[in-house]
Formats: sequence, C-alpha cells, structure tokens
Amino acid sequence: MMTRGMVCAKVGGVVVLALALMLVFGVGALGQTTAKTNPKPGPVDPGVRGGAAGAGGPLKGLVADETAFFQDGQTRFLDVEVVTGGVNNGLGPRFNSNQCFSCHSQPEAGGSSPAQNPLIAVATLNGAKNKVPWFITAKGPVREARFVHSPDGTGDGEVHDLFVITGRADAVGCNIAQPDFLPAGNPVTGQGGNPNIIFRIPTPVFGAGLIEAVPDSAILANMKANATVKSAMGIFGHANAHLSGNVNRNANDGTISRFGWKAQNKSLLLFASEAYNVEMGVSNQLFTQERDETPGCLFNATPEDTLNFTPTSPSGGNPNTAVISDIEGFANFMRMLAAPAPAAATASSEKGRATFLKIGCVHCHTPSLTTGAKIASGSSTTPSAALSNQTANLYSDLLVHHMGSGLADGITQGGAGPDEFRTAPLWGVGQRVFFLHDGRTSNLVEAIREHRSSGSEANRVIEHFEKLSVEEQQEVIEFLRSL
Repeated sequence: MMTRGMVCAKVGGVVVLALALMLVFGVGALGQTTAKTNPKPGPVDPGVRGGAAGAGGPLKGLVADETAFFQDGQTRFLDVEVVTGGVNNGLGPRFNSNQCFSCHSQPEAGGSSPAQNPLIAVATLNGAKNKVPWFITAKGPVREARFVHSPDGTGDGEVHDLFVITGRADAVGCNIAQPDFLPAGNPVTGQGGNPNIIFRIPTPVFGAGLIEAVPDSAILANMKANATVKSAMGIFGHANAHLSGNVNRNANDGTISRFGWKAQNKSLLLFASEAYNVEMGVSNQLFTQERDETPGCLFNATPEDTLNFTPTSPSGGNPNTAVISDIEGFANFMRMLAAPAPAAATASSEKGRATFLKIGCVHCHTPSLTTGAKIASGSSTTPSAALSNQTANLYSDLLVHHMGSGLADGITQGGAGPDEFRTAPLWGVGQRVFFLHDGRTSNLVEAIREHRSSGSEANRVIEHFEKLSVEEQQEVIEFLRSL
C-alpha cells in the first residue's frame, strides 16, 4: 500500500518503509507533491479556432431595405444603455449588463460570452456600488443567476439580476441592494456554491432568422425520422407543452418554440424583448412594467422602449428605421444575421464528421433543417429570398431532451423540466469559448463527457464516444472545432 509517497515492501520477513518519491511523484523535502503522474492519454481540445471570425455579417441575398434594417438593428445591438440623461435611457433598476453586445460578442456581434468578461467593469460603471459576484471572473463567462426557490421555499426559477443602479450618477436617490449570492463556490466552474442558485450563459444568435423560419412540420418530420433507432438509444424529443404533443410547444398557440436554453421563447421579437427587460431592465411594449418598482428608483415613463411616432433620421439614413422600437431593431438584426461560416474541411475533420454520425450524435444534433418556402422579413407580400428555402446547417433538432442529473438545473420553463434542455445548435462552436448552459467548462472534451449522467438521453452516445480510439475521438473534436 502506498501512502504519501511511501511504499511498504517485505524484505527478509521484515517490513521496511522505502521512499518512492523520485520514482513516482517527485515530492519535495516537506512531503508536498511537486509533480503528477501523466494523465491517461485522451483527445485534446485545441481551443478556439483561429483565423477570421466568419460571423457577424448579414445573410446573403438581402435586398436594400432588409440591409438597412439589419444595419439599424446592428447599431442598436451595440448601443450602451444608461438610466437617465443619455441617448438610450432605461437601464435598471436591476440589470445584468448595459448592452446586447457585452454578452453576445464572441467572435463577433451576435455571438456568445467573450473571453474577457465585460461585467467586471459594468459593476461599478458611473459610480455604481455593486460588488462583483463570486461566479463572475475576469476570464470566466458572462453568467445570469436564477434562484431555484424563493426565500419562503416555494418555486422561483426567475432571473435575479446581478447589479443595481444604486450609486450611479444618473440614478440619484435610488437605494436598493444586490441579491445575496453567497456562499461562494468554484468561481471558474460556478459549481459548489449556494445550492439555490443556477447559472445560464448567453446563447449565440447567429443564423437565428433561419431557425425562426424552419416550419413546425420540418421539425416534426425530423423528430419522427429514425424513430426506432433513436428509441433504442433512449433518445426522444420531449414535450415542453401545456398542450398535448411530443415537442416543445408554445403555451399560447401550440406551435413549436425554439429559442433559449429550454426553447422557452417562440420568436425573436419575444426573445429580444424579454432580454431587454430581464437583462438590462428596460421596459418595452411586450414587457411593460419595471421588474422592481421601488420608489425612488423609477426615473422614466414606461414602457421605456416604444415606437417612435415622430422620428428623426440621421442625414442620409432611412427614416423608416427610426420609427421602430429597439426590440424590433434587435429582432431585425438577429433575423437577418448570417450563420457562422465553418472552416475549410480537412481529412481529419471529415473523418470526425463521419464518426459524429456513426456514434449517434446526429440523432439530436441534426446537421440541417430547411426553412419555409415563403418567409417574410419586412413584407408579407414579397417573401425574403435570403430566408426562404434555405438550408440551415445548425446541428440541432430544436427539441428539448432529458440531460440527466449531472446537468439538471432544477428549473422548469413551460413543459421543459429540471433536467431538460434544447439541443444546442453547434454551428459556430469552433469559435466558442464556454460550453454547457452554465459555462462550467471551456473544454469540448469535458463538455461532451458532461452529457453522460443518470437519466440522460445522451448516455448511449457518450458510451459509443468513449469506446472510440483516441485518434477517432480527436477527429470528432477537430470536426466540432471546424464548425
């Protein structure tokens, strides 16, 4: 038996303690381990793919008007919000950040959480008195916090914003406190802290208009395809429904919802307006009240974001774009934002693509879906050529699945329960920094293995992955980093 670098050996019937430090661990004079044994060989994630971003631009084939509204939405996406006295008023009283871009900037506008966390600076901007929560680190992901239970022990599930406007020069008189996020856990992974708090990181919105344009019938047909094989592997598209059905249904009209970690939002307009209200605290025409109505912290007429009845247009600009609200501008930007371009295929990544199919990853991460034949952007009488009859290489079935106890967040949204999530689209994953719903890892190999836990629909697929040779596993990783 070996304990703290010592090996018991029998010599001539007498037990002798032999130091094995140089042979095994390289332990220093005080008995502290200074080197470790080599880990078992395995695949290595090379990290964020280099080269051009290949993302952030408009869809190909936009007409002039579509381009104008895309550019207008892009400008609004970059705007910084303030509380009062600026061009873009309405921040707070509680908020997570002050612009869309801060959370969606990797590798370009519309992406995911950047490598350098912008929330560190946002916490104390303009005199704010916020403390940076333990799970927000300089090189960690942007995270929002949800409480599983409210203080009285009942269900909660809502976002509790990280910051307040207290102390800001543009919010004189407001005096509210941040939520209590303690006790702290591992600040990098976000694990092991307050068990009542779970985290979400930003989802990329590249190609979001193509996702919005996929007909329900295409999602249902894909769900039914290879049903026998999927069933044998324990894979099912689960109902997120107040109505009956076998997919994630929108509670209001029964059609399939598709945006957000649990496919909880039906449309890009709803997605944008909820984020504006929840993440930045800006009330709008879909979310008309402030989330915190503490006296002394309300400075603007509500809703703060509305249509502009008497617009002014910059010289040479399109006066039509000045009429719309910010939430419509955000939705236009996302709707006409191109999908990320993959890297050029290599022999290794193509082998990885074939293996990705062979082991069953594609039963959830469907390589492509096709948009509807007549999809409108700015005109219901003239379909958008850029959105209609397009192949969306998203690598998602847009369904929700049980991901098991290891990834369960304890939150129910619609009919998507505590361990259920939408299949994350994989296009652009080659340039993503953080993975899984809470950003617990930056390593694709770890992200794959985290799919396996009690109750996960991915268990059989991960078993197949683990049985591959190291070379085959590496090819799968190289394929994913090529997307």
